[in-house]
Amino acid sequence: MNSVSTFTKVMAGFVMGAVIAGGVAVAVTPDTPPTKVCVDNRTKQIFASTDGSCVKTRTLMEIVGSSLDVETIASAVSPSVVSIAVNSFGGGGTGSGVIYRSTGSNSFIITNNHVISSASQGGTIRVELNNGDFETAQIVGRDVAYDIAVLRINRGNLKAIKVGNSNRLVIGEPVVAFGSPLGLSGTVTSGIVSALNRPVTAGSTGAESYIDAIQTDAAINPGNSGGPLVDATGALVGINSAIATLNGGATGSIGLGFSIPINQAKRVVDEIIETGKSSRPFLGVNFDPSFTGIGARILRVVEGEAAAKAGIPNGAVIRDIEGRKINDLITAIVRVRAYAPGETVKITVDLPGGGQRTFNVVLGKADSI
Repeated sequence: MNSVSTFTKVMAGFVMGAVIAGGVAVAVTPDTPPTKVCVDNRTKQIFASTDGSCVKTRTLMEIVGSSLDVETIASAVSPSVVSIAVNSFGGGGTGSGVIYRSTGSNSFIITNNHVISSASQGGTIRVELNNGDFETAQIVGRDVAYDIAVLRINRGNLKAIKVGNSNRLVIGEPVVAFGSPLGLSGTVTSGIVSALNRPVTAGSTGAESYIDAIQTDAAINPGNSGGPLVDATGALVGINSAIATLNGGATGSIGLGFSIPINQAKRVVDEIIETGKSSRPFLGVNFDPSFTGIGARILRVVEGEAAAKAGIPNGAVIRDIEGRKINDLITAIVRVRAYAPGETVKITVDLPGGGQRTFNVVLGKADSI
């Protein structure tokens, strides 16, 4: 089975070009009263609340809808957004980043691994701050599997972005994307959360990144990679990472952008800042790439690892992880990597001898790529 054909093909938003200083352009919409809606507790889809109440399986909440104040958000968030220019033996390019933590003497910046990977074996990384100043950055650590990298600049007391909670996002919620598309720094676009838990992969063979992505229609173009996606309060909820492409290789925004949820990225970033490297959850199985049925067939269970300890047998087909259907091995990989090492997840499988069973699996831990 060609598993890539079962989900959205994407490409990393990273192109060659010069960092061009520029102002922030925003659109301001008129204020409207909050709208009461019901959010499904499992799917996160939004339903109208006609009487201000919801059934037990849905949660009542208010959304700001079209009253998203992009101008105020841009003013609050832009000082934390940076443009990144890379020069290396393998070429160069531009991307974006966001100031995550700042002390009195240095600051840590989140970006995508694919933005700075060409400089990992030698080269220079130059960061342009919102005020136009330039600083040379060093790579603290990077994680190919999650497409996350952390940079450090020797400049402190900068404004770090407010970190939000991506687990609370709902489909239809307004969001704002920041970055330097096509090298145009200080660009702000707005849209909504179009989908959640979208299985997306990017990168070359052998160095793939698997993302349990936030999908948004906020315009994201090559060069936005590594920039922040924020909610209506200006809090960081995602790291812009990839865009969908049409047949023929068109790379402009078509309203299909993907961001790494901050709740997943934060664990990786914190580990890198503390230790210089990161970890990933380890299920301890080898999948069968030739399997053409629905689900992810386990070719071999690694002895002594998480799946084996839980009792999952060779030949089992994973059909569900924590209530989310698994249609192919890419979705299975993405779903597992959405959790942290040591977490317990319910995995439902079709048994090789017939029947179905749910196992409680305590995920192991492995060094990330």
